[in-house]
Amino acid sequence: VLTAEPCAQPLPPSSEPPPSHSPVDEAMPLDPLCPPSAPFFGFMGAAAALIFANLGAAYGTAKSGVGISSMGVLKPDLVMKSIIPVIMAGVLGIYGLIIAVIIGNGVTSSVDGKPTYSLFQGFAHLSGGLACGLSGLAAGIAIGIVGDAGVRASAHQPKLYVGMVLILIFAEALGLYGLIVGLILTSKQGGCSSVE
Repeated sequence: VLTAEPCAQPLPPSSEPPPSHSPVDEAMPLDPLCPPSAPFFGFMGAAAALIFANLGAAYGTAKSGVGISSMGVLKPDLVMKSIIPVIMAGVLGIYGLIIAVIIGNGVTSSVDGKPTYSLFQGFAHLSGGLACGLSGLAAGIAIGIVGDAGVRASAHQPKLYVGMVLILIFAEALGLYGLIVGLILTSKQGGCSSVE
């Protein structure tokens, strides 16, 4: 004889309200001025400064290096004299390295569970890295194009050499402007609010 087993009765809903805050939230309240995502912007600024500046340096070196190599086939004695665009393009990478090191040392972790790196500093470091990196990229493109055409033309007409150097100096100044603004922006300080 088959007997039907009684169905399991559903449990009555709990009368206790769910906890509004987790123990983690009660232990360490979030500071709106210093969120946990603030160091992300700082590290992105350091990466942007180095990556974009090195992109400009690499393009300037490669583009002007092609012109120097093709010019050196006919006039190899002018190779060392025409190496200036490569040197100036390499300096752009140093600009990005300086800003990246400064930003990397400026990003701090929390001390005793309290955040010390503010969102203001994160945005300042991000903008400083972008200013230096993108300025270096623009300067590298200018140096590469001018260096490629300049060394070829100065091989045929030596009087163009001084003009080429002046153009390269003003192209290099674009990266220097980004470095100066990047240094100013990375020196900005912003504090965290005291959350009890």
